Amino acid sequence: MPPLPTTGPLHDLRVLDLTWVLSGPFCTMTLADLGADVIKLERPPYGDVARTTGPIVEGESGYFFSINRGKRSIAIDLRTDEGHALFLDLIREFDVLVENFTPGSMDALGLGYVTLSKVNPRLIYAAISGYGQTGPLRTKPALDVIVQGAGGVMSVTGELGGGPVRPGLSQGDITAGLYCAIAILAAAHERARSGRGQFIDISMLDCQIAVQENAFMRYAMSGEIPQRLGTRHPSAVPFQAFPTQDGHMVIALAWGVPNQWALFCSELGLTELIDDERFHSSAARSRNHAELEPILNAALCQRTTGEWVAALERYEIPCGPINNIAEVAAMPQVQQREMLRPTPHRVFGEVPLANSPLRMSTTPAGIRGTSPDMGQHSREVLVELLHLDAARIADLVARQVVWEERPPVELG
Repeated sequence: MPPLPTTGPLHDLRVLDLTWVLSGPFCTMTLADLGADVIKLERPPYGDVARTTGPIVEGESGYFFSINRGKRSIAIDLRTDEGHALFLDLIREFDVLVENFTPGSMDALGLGYVTLSKVNPRLIYAAISGYGQTGPLRTKPALDVIVQGAGGVMSVTGELGGGPVRPGLSQGDITAGLYCAIAILAAAHERARSGRGQFIDISMLDCQIAVQENAFMRYAMSGEIPQRLGTRHPSAVPFQAFPTQDGHMVIALAWGVPNQWALFCSELGLTELIDDERFHSSAARSRNHAELEPILNAALCQRTTGEWVAALERYEIPCGPINNIAEVAAMPQVQQREMLRPTPHRVFGEVPLANSPLRMSTTPAGIRGTSPDMGQHSREVLVELLHLDAARIADLVARQVVWEERPPVELG
């Protein structure tokens, strides 16, 4: 794969990353993929707790590697007076700070937005938390599955009549990280006009509501509480996963396309359904779904997924296979789009990581480097930003105000 240009669209944005685990690191990873200089400030002696998250090989976390690529790391003990003062000196040199602590944590250190904005009025301070900076739940900690449950996502995920199901990805964390990145870019655009930074308050719970706009709209208009439907769509039928002779596939008939239902029934050998009043429209099929689904299941089990996809695509009926992760990785489309980019790591070797999906013709986004060791760039950053001399840095390291390396990870 050709190397990325050395600069990206955010090459002049310097980000201080105080985040840990996933929502915050996913936000700052997105900014790093766009070329921002992301400097991850970790708490010694162990740094981001994600460094202890499996898979672990020779003390190194693949999880941490995947979401902290392209960043630099410094380690400062903010609980010390000198570490606190060093932080205030550093913050003058940054455009953006991102943290995802429980609200009030940075204020308790004397490093909240009010304090930092006085030191650096241009600072964009972005805070991600479970429930936001206001409201009765503001100080309640939350992890991904907690906000997915509280925000209703798990109430509409799973099979009809079954129990709640967590989606197969940490979308509570990831949506918050993406919304935070969007807000940071908007604040940077506004700062270009006003010259001043601002505070960004991202609630994971708020984001769960935002991405379920359809469910809340339907509840508001009908008064009916949306339920679990498996892979079905609430108003379009057929629009779900179906079994085939060798696996499963998805079929999604579009609204308002002439003859699509008739063509679909003809290919399945179910011409008697074309004019059946129970199924003549998507709305009718939705009302009578319990009668229709077994008929479609039985017909679709007669051929393989590949055979059905080839047959239905001739009529431009939207359909496709349900791939496992290995099958996705092997797709020529994925390879052509370079969505799995080999990335070097000093322990793992070269690993294909999920690349940025942001395609830009002039200033492309993408993975710009490996993940850092904790404190790997402490000396480099202190010289670059604060012009500290070697003797001063050696003294800070000797007294463990600044760290240049971390102890080996130990898993219980």
